[in-house]
Amino acid sequence: MVDIQRFTRRRTAPVILELDLTSDLAEGVPADPLTAAMTHRRATLREVVDGLRRAARDDRARVLVAHIAAGGLPLARAQEIRDAVAGFRASGGVAIAHADTFGEFGGGTVAYYLACAFDEIWLAPPGDLGLTGVAMETPFLRDALDRLGVSVEIGQRHEYKNAVNTLVERDFTPAHREALGRIVESCAEQVVASVATSRGLSPDQVRGVIDDAPLSGQAALAAGLVDRIGYRDEVYDEVWARARQLAEPAATGDEAEPVLMYVSAYRRAAVRREASPARRARSFAASLPASLPGSVLPRGAGGPAEPDSPAESGGPGVRGSHSGNGSGAVPPQIDPRTSVVALVYGTGPVLPGSAALPFGGPVLAADAVTAAFRAAARDSTVAAAVFRVDSPGGSYVASDVIRREIERFRATGRPVIVSMGSVAASGGYFVALGADLIVANPGTLTGSIGVFAGKQVVRDLLGKVGIGFGAVAAGENALMMSPRQPFTAGERAKLEGFLDRVYADFVAKVAQARRISPDEAHELARGRVWTGADAHRNGLVDELGGLSRALDLAWARAGLPATEEPRVRITPKPSVLDRLRTPKSSEEPAAAAALRAGPSAGLSGALGLLAPGLLGGLVGASGELLVSSAGGGGFTGGWGALAPLAARAGLPVHGPLLMPPVGRFR
Repeated sequence: MVDIQRFTRRRTAPVILELDLTSDLAEGVPADPLTAAMTHRRATLREVVDGLRRAARDDRARVLVAHIAAGGLPLARAQEIRDAVAGFRASGGVAIAHADTFGEFGGGTVAYYLACAFDEIWLAPPGDLGLTGVAMETPFLRDALDRLGVSVEIGQRHEYKNAVNTLVERDFTPAHREALGRIVESCAEQVVASVATSRGLSPDQVRGVIDDAPLSGQAALAAGLVDRIGYRDEVYDEVWARARQLAEPAATGDEAEPVLMYVSAYRRAAVRREASPARRARSFAASLPASLPGSVLPRGAGGPAEPDSPAESGGPGVRGSHSGNGSGAVPPQIDPRTSVVALVYGTGPVLPGSAALPFGGPVLAADAVTAAFRAAARDSTVAAAVFRVDSPGGSYVASDVIRREIERFRATGRPVIVSMGSVAASGGYFVALGADLIVANPGTLTGSIGVFAGKQVVRDLLGKVGIGFGAVAAGENALMMSPRQPFTAGERAKLEGFLDRVYADFVAKVAQARRISPDEAHELARGRVWTGADAHRNGLVDELGGLSRALDLAWARAGLPATEEPRVRITPKPSVLDRLRTPKSSEEPAAAAALRAGPSAGLSGALGLLAPGLLGGLVGASGELLVSSAGGGGFTGGWGALAPLAARAGLPVHGPLLMPPVGRFR
């Protein structure tokens, strides 16, 4: 009986929400069970944002405490958390941020910017305030490559597609400096404006602080940039006191001792409560018309779908009758009681094929994403879709295939909203062109509408170390991407034609999707990277906001009640068995999670590329040729021994539509 009473008190006690922001939050759903098992304890951005949104409607959850550390979070991701914290505070909650230091002698700008979304900022006595501003650095390797005997043969469209500058230039070109300078300026404007508003300072005062930083904790306190100086135990003493003070009068006393709970754990508990049979039955009964007390449930109407619950991986209506074109799409049944928004994740470089190999890093695999949209189209309870894109781009072909599948989903009469994460550029922007609306954070890096491709030539380097190669080929251009010889005039003409064709198609599709002229699209393109704020100003993005805003827009566009919170179903969310077994067809939801390496998927992360171009091919454990030295593995073979360097430099290891690197904020 005592245990039961204790459990009952815990369910009704005040909740102190705890948030660990000392490292980056995960995006998307792991593509394989091994990665999922390794990362299952890592909180996701979706869990944090949705958990805070739920807490804003819960009278028990009135206090939030967050531990913040410098580094790790991209600016756009920090903005999504800021918006969620602002919503929590607007509902009457109290939010307190504490940090051991905002950068130990510098480098804490994004962390402090995030902390400014809270009611109070605490800093440990030995800590610094490293609000030193925004800066990016770009390496130039031309001299080093010349000394090694490596030449780079590459083409680009156009002058702002500047990733190649890392290898072919010795310093910034005017276009490169202009583009990177504007990104830094735009991000700095966002930081200054938000810090000024939250701390009651003028923008000029904030810029003065930035120029004086880093500051000691006491100097930051004197300048009004932090509210209290104290260690963690002192912060939590204050938090517990606030929680007791804000507790409901009927819940005061020893029996109402607050419960400390991570936001992600709070969300999981809320999902379980809402998914309980009793609550679902009550909710459904309350939604029935009073004149039809004995109404029979329509097929597939089992009460409100619960966000991200395992039972949602297939969903009702998947077996809809096939249409004449073989798509299997079914008309949506817009029922406020059962309709959901399908959430499809696209994270990592855009690649053809299916999911990557285990531990190879996330990839936006075309076959997996298109299978997810086909599964959603066959589900009559899916009223709309949100495509969450966090990708620097990659394969041109894969990007266009994904764009086409999004258009096919829209043809069923359901809206698609693209939500851009920290980066959605080049191929990551291309895939968004099929959507009804594009939503981005102000700090999102997007655009980069351009193309580049080519190879490095290591013939002189090989000669220096005494390595010779022979080659036999049948076909005029069979060795076109060999890193052991430069392009011939004919091969160079082929490359230039490819670049012209891809760029023209990219710009034409941008013009059509954004309803502007091709000339206007070209002026916004030319390979230039924009922040989300500038992209919105230039018409490349429709609205500013995060994933929650995109879900709200999808819910509203589907004609669902504005008084209800959007019900979300991650699509697909396959079981472990689905991830491991071979799907029976490409129409099954499990096809979106099959572990099959495409022609280049997974190699860069899982196998380190192992210099396939230099060694003449990479042979797998069973003897099959995984990557051809003549370019059979996409661009991997062309970069050969320098493939890891090319990948870090942003060069097209994963395809010709990759965003140029911009470095980390400092």
